[in-house]
Amino acid sequence: QVQLVESGGGLVQTGGSLRLSCAASGRGFADYAVSWFRQAPGKDREFVAAINWSGTGTDYADDVQGRFFIARDNDKNSAILQMHRLTPEDTAVYYCAAQLDSSPAKYRGAQWMEYWGKGTQVTVFS
Repeated sequence: QVQLVESGGGLVQTGGSLRLSCAASGRGFADYAVSWFRQAPGKDREFVAAINWSGTGTDYADDVQGRFFIARDNDKNSAILQMHRLTPEDTAVYYCAAQLDSSPAKYRGAQWMEYWGKGTQVTVFS
């Protein structure tokens, strides 16, 4: 069982940066791939970024590639999403999710996630 808690959301101006954190408790965090998703008002939840269990493999949605960076520290049971050059289109609730790492093909699918955090709000104003 893994519990996930996001933090670091807030209000930021266009072009700014934010760093989201995902703190995990419970056993076996290092066995899990971690994905970030986001959901804007009136829209479906969408994949943002993922990292494999060891931190050696990452994946990004096209619209955040080069602006967002995902990392993890298994010793600290945590993962982060560093976001740069934010735009109002990045406004959403951001969720951290985890799954036992079996295949990178599953990193983007919300249906494969076994554990979810409650989310943290990111609001980008112009």
